[in-house]
Amino acid sequence: MKPFTYVAPTSLQEAHQVLARAKGPGDVRALVGGSDLIDQMRVNRRTPSVVLDIKRIPEMKRLEWVPGEGLHVGAAVCCTDTVQFAAVVQNYSSIHESCQLVGSTQIQNRASMAGNIGNSAPSADTVPGLITFGAKVLVTGPRGHREVLLESFFTGPGQNVLAPDEIIQEVIVPPPPANSSGHYLRFIPRNEMDIAVAGVASMIVLAPRTRRCTTARIALASVAPTPVRARAAEAVLEGKEITAALIREAGEKAVEAASPISDVRGSAEYRRELVKVLTRRTLGMCMESLGQKVG
Repeated sequence: MKPFTYVAPTSLQEAHQVLARAKGPGDVRALVGGSDLIDQMRVNRRTPSVVLDIKRIPEMKRLEWVPGEGLHVGAAVCCTDTVQFAAVVQNYSSIHESCQLVGSTQIQNRASMAGNIGNSAPSADTVPGLITFGAKVLVTGPRGHREVLLESFFTGPGQNVLAPDEIIQEVIVPPPPANSSGHYLRFIPRNEMDIAVAGVASMIVLAPRTRRCTTARIALASVAPTPVRARAAEAVLEGKEITAALIREAGEKAVEAASPISDVRGSAEYRRELVKVLTRRTLGMCMESLGQKVG
């Protein structure tokens, strides 16, 4: 591990002063739990000259439900606190599910959704569910604030749109639509503590008292260089009565968004089959949550 300077500001202004001195991409890295960053630094995959601990900044610890705006989760809010927050339990099943899949209990007590997003791994478990709800990332730095739609945040494996002098301040998740449901599933070789071979989050909105889908969102993890929307599968569902046959068709179409690789955890073809299965299962879970079991 290369030498670095550790700083722990207590305000956004102090953090901005540190960021303003960034010499280039990756020179300053934000620290929350460090479950990814510390290991990456150990093997010199990341070599920041400054590690910026954000846990003492009040804005980074925001966890709030605002009517009309939705859910605000600060970058330093750990997954455990996110899972236990009433608004998450009541309104965002896929976020509730995915936060409980991030490593062990000990890691969940340290890691945050923003950290999962900032690490920008294609396999990030919290990202697909957030994408289906149209989540945004509030980015901050000495040049001001800006909001970035989460599905546009990632540019490649471990890469994103953050400038060298920017960090994530919070994740903003709009209120879920009425008569909607969302769920997330992943496949891993072991029972726990593993990286997803493939992951799928689905969210559907039904017209009142019918099985007609008005909106569908399906996001895939670990099957492309970045998390991706399965837009062709969404189009299969929207405007139609949801049936078991239609769900099977959506599963087949979801594969069109995938461009998986073969590695030690699974072949590209295996991942494509997993996308089909996980899409069908998450859509079935959504329908069942809405009292419309199919198949």
